[in-house]
Amino acid sequence: MRLIRLVANLGYGSQKDVRAMIRDGRVTLADGTPLKGEAQVAPEDVRIDGEPLDPGPGLVLMLNKPVGYTCSTSDPGRIVYELLPPRFLRRNPVVAPVGRLDRDTTGLLLMTDDGALLHRLTSPRHHVPKVYEVTLARPLDGSETELFASGALMLRSESTPLAPAVLEATGSHTARLTITEGRYHQVKRMFAATGNHVENLHRAGLGGLELGGLPEGTWRLLTPDEVAGLR
Repeated sequence: MRLIRLVANLGYGSQKDVRAMIRDGRVTLADGTPLKGEAQVAPEDVRIDGEPLDPGPGLVLMLNKPVGYTCSTSDPGRIVYELLPPRFLRRNPVVAPVGRLDRDTTGLLLMTDDGALLHRLTSPRHHVPKVYEVTLARPLDGSETELFASGALMLRSESTPLAPAVLEATGSHTARLTITEGRYHQVKRMFAATGNHVENLHRAGLGGLELGGLPEGTWRLLTPDEVAGLR
C-alpha cells in the first residue's frame, strides 16, 4: 500500500494532511531517512515524528473502562474514545468496541478493527466466556447458582431461555458470574429475575483474558499470542 494511504488509513490525518507531514520531513524510516509519498515500505519500518506507526489492520486493544463512559462513537456524554488516541476513531476501518458495556459498568472492554474477530467474540454460537463481578442490593438467597446453571431461566420479553451460566458467591452481597451470551443488560436482568438489584457491575474477564494490573482508564495492545488465543 502507498505510504500516503497507509498513514491516512491509520487515522493520522487525511491524505492531504499526510502529504503535508511528508513534505515537512515528519515521516521517515527508523534511521531517520525521510520518505516520499509514493514509497511502499513495511509499516513497521515507518516512523512519524520518530515514533513507530500504530499496528495496521487487525489491531486489538484492551481498555479498563471507568464508570461514566459509553461505548459509542458519538454521545452527549463521555465516550470511550476519549480514553484512546484520537486517531483510533479516524482509522479505516474504525476501531470498534467488542460488545457494549453500560455507562455504569466498569472493566474489561476489547476494541478492534477486525470485523471477523469482532463477530466471533460477540456471536453466541462461539460461547465466549465473559466474567463479571457483581455487587447486589440484597443478600444472595442461595437459589441463584442452580437457577443460573439450569439453562431454563427466561428473561422478561425473551422467547428463548438463557444458556447455562456459572455463579460463584464471593460474599453475602457479591458474586462472580460467568456467562457465554451478551443479551441486552443480561446480568442485571438475571438478578432482577430473582428479585434482586445489581448495584455495581464490573467485567473482570473475556475470552480467557483478564485485566491484570491494567489501571482504570488506561489501555494496552494485546500481544500476538493473546490475539491468537481469541481467534
